[in-house]
Amino acid sequence: MKAPLERVNLASLGIVILAQVLFVQCTELFPPADNYTVSQGDNATLSCLIDDKVTRVAWLNRSNILYAGKDKWSIDSRVQLLSNTDSEYSIVITHVDVADEGLYTCSFQTEDMPHTSQVYLIVQVPAKIVNISSSVTVNEGSNVNLQCLAVGKPEPTITWQQIAEGFSSEGELLEITEINRQQAGDYECVTSNGVSIPDTKKVQITVNYPPYSINAKSAQSPVGKSAVLRCEAMAVPPAKFEWYKDDKRRLISGTDGLSIQSESIWSMILFSNVTSRHYGNYTCLASNKLGSFNSSLRLLKPGDSLSHGVIHTVSPLLLGLLLSSLLLTV
Repeated sequence: MKAPLERVNLASLGIVILAQVLFVQCTELFPPADNYTVSQGDNATLSCLIDDKVTRVAWLNRSNILYAGKDKWSIDSRVQLLSNTDSEYSIVITHVDVADEGLYTCSFQTEDMPHTSQVYLIVQVPAKIVNISSSVTVNEGSNVNLQCLAVGKPEPTITWQQIAEGFSSEGELLEITEINRQQAGDYECVTSNGVSIPDTKKVQITVNYPPYSINAKSAQSPVGKSAVLRCEAMAVPPAKFEWYKDDKRRLISGTDGLSIQSESIWSMILFSNVTSRHYGNYTCLASNKLGSFNSSLRLLKPGDSLSHGVIHTVSPLLLGLLLSSLLLTV
């Protein structure tokens, strides 16, 4: 394959020499170039308005010749001649990247004198999140730091938002001191610089807390009828439920004519056929790794005074001691 200099004729070589001379002159004598702004990935069209008196013309990037007349000097396949007429000399750069930013010069010669036209190509880059904290699980009262890093040109802004509560905070670092359960949920990092649509990513914060009761219901029922005792508790992670009769005997589903059903936030005892031995005091115990609570409920005969369950919160250590003592007395 022949080298580029071997492919051009003397006229093209004359254009090259003229363009290089004019580039030096224009950087010293001519006013600053106009700015031409494009987004990364778009096409940039560089046009030079001329007339039929122009004898030689070329496009340069800094001191590198891209096109001289109809002859291509650039080895970049993205640079193409778009128009070469008596009135316009234009090139196009496809899929523009940051490295394409810089000064471009159109140099042309008329019968009486040389001329130049300059443009400074500015390449903008859409904001993009390049690093973000992972989702995290913490105990209530802990401190939480979330970080979101983004790049772009111009430099992007970064905002943290809590989606559920409408909270927002400017800056790449979000610091939450002594987090509480109400602050759990999805946090969204939003970055933007006006070049394209904002870039967003989410981080989930899970806050662990001990069980607390939201409902406990005693019941009345005659012998031979059905009855239900139910307690409800909120906790993260979800509570494990246990039932006790008269504060000491743990109940097992499927025995003593009763069944126990539990879900993440509730548990209940189902009596399909109440007998006299079913009447009495019951304890619903809900616990997770952070603590426990118990609710006292009663299954009563018709006519007995009915009251709602009484709730007691018990620490894990005290709960262990109480259970040990109860087992020793059985």
